Amino acid sequence: MVSLATSTSASQIDELRHSQWSQMLRRRGPFAPDVDPHLDLNGVFSSKILVVGAGGLGCEILKNLALSGFRDLHVIDMDTIDVTNLNRQFLFTENDVGNPKASVAAKAIMRRIPSTTVTAFHCRIQDKPLEYYKQFQLVVCGLDSVEARRWINSTLVSISKGGDFLPLIDGGSEGLKGQARVILPSITSCYECSLDMLTPKTSYPICTIANTPRLPEHCVEWAFLLEWPRAAVSKSENTKSSEEISIQDEGSLREEASVSLAPAFDPDIPWHVDWIVDHARARAAAFNINASEIDRFFVLGIVKRIIPAVASTNAIIAAACCNEVLKILTDCNPSLDNYMMFVGEDGTYTFTFNLEKRSDCSVCGVLTESYTYSKARPPLLSTLINHYKTTYQLTSPSVSSTSGFPLYFSSPIPLQQATSNNLSKPIVDLISPSQQLVFTDKALTTSLYVSLQDSDEP
Repeated sequence: MVSLATSTSASQIDELRHSQWSQMLRRRGPFAPDVDPHLDLNGVFSSKILVVGAGGLGCEILKNLALSGFRDLHVIDMDTIDVTNLNRQFLFTENDVGNPKASVAAKAIMRRIPSTTVTAFHCRIQDKPLEYYKQFQLVVCGLDSVEARRWINSTLVSISKGGDFLPLIDGGSEGLKGQARVILPSITSCYECSLDMLTPKTSYPICTIANTPRLPEHCVEWAFLLEWPRAAVSKSENTKSSEEISIQDEGSLREEASVSLAPAFDPDIPWHVDWIVDHARARAAAFNINASEIDRFFVLGIVKRIIPAVASTNAIIAAACCNEVLKILTDCNPSLDNYMMFVGEDGTYTFTFNLEKRSDCSVCGVLTESYTYSKARPPLLSTLINHYKTTYQLTSPSVSSTSGFPLYFSSPIPLQQATSNNLSKPIVDLISPSQQLVFTDKALTTSLYVSLQDSDEP
């Protein structure tokens, strides 16, 4: 008996797999009354799609897009596979640990679906030039980094301002919660427009951590922020009495190994985490705090701000994102407008709403500010930089005048050194009142123009 795989070419198998799907897309419907029955679906499914991230969401997104019929996928990820990824990132096996996620994911998809080509890049998204991103018809993000999201968002907005249109579909998950959104650069709200919706990081007063801990979290923060640096300094001052840590396997005792304490804490090194666990438990016992929940996962959740990933949540969010890819590229139904929240912590709840575009957005809006000061006490340049760095969550801003005179450049190093003396000077000594300050930041695409207003003037 001859199998289908040996008697039929890959292209014929692909056509058979998607024949019913193609018929559905060619039908007229209430939201697509003018669909051409002879629509060139081959061109649609040959669209170049970039998937940013090959982790929990990225694996699901790649699988969904390939099975939907898209044949030209690209994936970029800077990370390598860790054994802790295997419970949810199903394209990887134990034999892949240590290898680049993007490369392994691409090979796994092409083995399972030969009609799809997946081109992998093991690098940072910032390593690719602007022209690289212009080749795609659409970008799907499955990232776990706010900074990476801000960068790709601002890059696509910048491309749109140059005349090229590149939709962005962004997905994110956090335990049993998640979100999917459609960003049409320069048309709808962008990622930067929603930056104030992010949950702030939990922090504890240092005096509580150091003197009066009341929670297991206080004990972990004490071991991480105070005790580890203290022990590391002690070790560096007296290498003959280096602190040694006994490492044990979870659940079973093995031969103990002694490891010298390193100055820099690395949460990806198991014995570093074990050291924090042991000292946090001892701290909890000393203050009669229940230490039963202090384990590796608890510690990592605090020091790395990690919320455990749930595979089923990733599947839900990835499916929502890929549905939007299909709708945008085939125009078979209206796309999401423009933000969908999924909450699975207490039952199942979804909510879709239009997140409005902000006119003062630092990426897709036009930014102008007025800074009022007293002529008797004019602000230093450093004061202004810190003010707007906090206000707009900038990373390393540079400042010049509207005439082009450099006031402070954060990079490259020679320019930073040449302009750093200006930081301690009053702003009125650097520019005339008729000029504006121009703030730029490497993570953003839009300049911030600041006018200086003397409060003593009428």
